Amino acid sequence: MNNKLKEYNWIGSQSDFVDTISIVPVNHISLGRFGGNSLAGQYKNEDGCIIWADEQQDWEFAVLMDAHQSADSAELVVHQIYKYKRDIQEILSLSFERSLPKIEGEILTIFQEKEFLSSCRKVNGETACLLVLRKDKYLWWFSIGDCIAYLFHPELAGLGQYQVNQRHFFEWIGRVNTFDQAVPCFSSGMRELRKGMNRIMLTTDGLVECPNDPFSSAEKIYEAIKNQPLNKGIKVLLEVIKENHVRDSTTIIAWDVNIVEEVSIPSDA
Repeated sequence: MNNKLKEYNWIGSQSDFVDTISIVPVNHISLGRFGGNSLAGQYKNEDGCIIWADEQQDWEFAVLMDAHQSADSAELVVHQIYKYKRDIQEILSLSFERSLPKIEGEILTIFQEKEFLSSCRKVNGETACLLVLRKDKYLWWFSIGDCIAYLFHPELAGLGQYQVNQRHFFEWIGRVNTFDQAVPCFSSGMRELRKGMNRIMLTTDGLVECPNDPFSSAEKIYEAIKNQPLNKGIKVLLEVIKENHVRDSTTIIAWDVNIVEEVSIPSDA
């Protein structure tokens, strides 16, 4: 039995965190949630997440969802991921050279399963869905919709590079389902982390679509948290959007990874 593996999952319909900031650790990963301000009209939370962190095998796997109409579609994705939990975790236990090429094919198989597609047609609403895996010095991401992943590192920030994926506004899983089309639409990719401390952060769109635009750019987010410990940095972000009367819920998953091995640099450096 692997006692170093920590797991956590949550759906906003279970606890909505309206008017409340919550920050909890899952191993070395921090999960921050704010359900929005009731005075701005918020009364429910349709976000969701899965966090798996294995200290022994040195990987993190996170799924972040932002649903609309109801949290049913996010709950369905959580159920589907857990249905294939053993298969996914077996892939993640492999060496990074073997696991990284396999994980995307596994996720595509899971999301295109006939039974899952049938269930999606019956739910109320749809969800954006962002999956991120860190293993060794690599970051893999798979994105449907408009959740955002960031990779914060001083070298990258010096070049104006912060965001991992591009947001897409007409992709979902649920009643309207990209995987129920003849050609599914999604984006995915692989990123090499930089030497030293890397901060990986996933967020739903309440953070970047807040009144007064305190975090409308990735640079603003980076500047707000770059000198802060992980939990405090997330708290700062959530407190600012709460003070700016954001209505939409925000869920943040973040963790730090220190890379000690060599990484790619220009040949003339």
